[in-house]
Amino acid sequence: MDRPIDYPLTSFSSSALKYSVCAVAFLAALAIRLLLDNYMPPGIPFLTFFPVVILSTFIAGLWPGIISAVFSGVAAWYFFIEPTYSFEMNDGVILALAYYAVVMGIDIALIHFISRTLEQLQAERNRSAALMRRSEIMFSELQHRVSNNLQTVAGLLILQETKVTNPEARHALQEARNRITMLGNLHRKLHDPNLASVDPTWFLEELCRDVIQTSGTQGVKCVVAASGVDISPKKFIPLALIVTELLSNSLEHGFADGRRGTVHITCRPDKVTDEIVLTVDDNGQGLPADFNLQTTKSLGLNIAKSLAGQIGGRLSMASDRGTQCTLHFPASA
Repeated sequence: MDRPIDYPLTSFSSSALKYSVCAVAFLAALAIRLLLDNYMPPGIPFLTFFPVVILSTFIAGLWPGIISAVFSGVAAWYFFIEPTYSFEMNDGVILALAYYAVVMGIDIALIHFISRTLEQLQAERNRSAALMRRSEIMFSELQHRVSNNLQTVAGLLILQETKVTNPEARHALQEARNRITMLGNLHRKLHDPNLASVDPTWFLEELCRDVIQTSGTQGVKCVVAASGVDISPKKFIPLALIVTELLSNSLEHGFADGRRGTVHITCRPDKVTDEIVLTVDDNGQGLPADFNLQTTKSLGLNIAKSLAGQIGGRLSMASDRGTQCTLHFPASA
């Protein structure tokens, strides 16, 4: 790569300004060295020039540093190396200039290498940031397309319902359509690019509102309490689907025939077992006397059990004053 390097710590954009600053720094170093000449012991002619060359290379770049080193070496040779005020060449002069050239060459080479490395590192960071932005855009677009496709499938099921006369088949299509619609809504909410993090209480409230609205149930309200819970993003989708199935089951069976009531959804950490406990508790008509979660043929409850197993959870149901559904699952990812 032959183009000039813009060093990461360079404060000057104009080449003329770079060389001008280096020239001023060189003249200042020469003036200081001349002022201190009577107070300095012999044998250190380059003392004030070393920092000037190093700073010139570090701030202005390779060639300004080299030129500053050459002018500094010539000035030290003429003014401060015996015999002074001449360019006489002898063994002592050759040794001093050789020492100066080696030290300056190593310093300039190291600074140039470090600056080039920093420049390449910054360029790599910029490329990584650009790739990250593109990946986020592509992922967001993918989720958007998934949501749209799910809504399209739900729309096709609605059209199919109009052609079905069998009540059981029609009900099955309605349940499938509701599940797909809810899944599309979940994708939109959880993969919103403007959403930095998910608040469990807000999310569950929105979810319950969507489920109740989709089911068309009247007279049932949902109360959510989920503060102080940190849920892994990987578990949000299956957890939301479990809540959807349990709430849908409660609306369909616990509040059938226009019954009114309340569904309480709580999510809290269990510090003893290091688990999170989710409960869906309603005051509906309760479970049948012969109900068994392990042998139930309900599609929704079987889906909920399967999803609970995916996140390492345990689902149980009981009936006292209504129905109580309890899910224990690990707090860690």
